Amino acid sequence: MALDAQLLGILACPEDKGSLYYFPIDEFLYNPRLGRKYLIRDDIPIMLLEEALTVDDSERLRLQERITAEGILPTFR
Repeated sequence: MALDAQLLGILACPEDKGSLYYFPIDEFLYNPRLGRKYLIRDDIPIMLLEEALTVDDSERLRLQERITAEGILPTFR
């Protein structure tokens, strides 16, 4: 199940308060500025800093390419 559009419109990174990119099939939100993934479990975004996953440079590049190729928009602007 996809996250609700209203919820996505207000979700922000708990650290830098910036927008995120939602990858529904992979079930995570991504902050490209910090290179962090926030997993989604049972349709609930886990927005705790201590549970965020930091991605390496190759993963950052891969995710940025997907954002561009798939036209993924930020949660807000």
